[in-house]
Amino acid sequence: MTADTPTRRTVLTTGVAVAGAAAGAVALAACGTDSGSSGSSGGAAPAPAPSGTTVAALADIPVGQCKSVQVNGQQAIVARPTETTAACFSAICTHQGCTVNPDGGKLSCPCHGSVFNALTGAVEKGPASTPLPSIPVKVDGSNVVTA
Repeated sequence: MTADTPTRRTVLTTGVAVAGAAAGAVALAACGTDSGSSGSSGGAAPAPAPSGTTVAALADIPVGQCKSVQVNGQQAIVARPTETTAACFSAICTHQGCTVNPDGGKLSCPCHGSVFNALTGAVEKGPASTPLPSIPVKVDGSNVVTA
């Protein structure tokens, strides 16, 4: 056999190494995120809306409750802790990116059961370990607007 002729062992080990590298590249690509998907977002807050953009009418949110809204095209939750204050959070669960649902004074994630406090965004029950990102808002007359 000459030095230029690959042995059977060389061909097989090279093939296995190439196949393993290709499988690893596919696995890593599957872990990426698609900005248009509902996959994991890492809990990032929506892009800021211009200051003064109306989020909701204050009268539409009972004191101690919350409701789903859109802020700058992104799912969000606006809450009314007191008669004259409002709070707003991303509606994207910080565990794996599912959209949380208002449930009285709580926000429930339908995917893995995380529960957040609707008035503060704090985690009350995991598996999420990070609070919902806050979106700056204020009460302006009879509306909740971006701050």
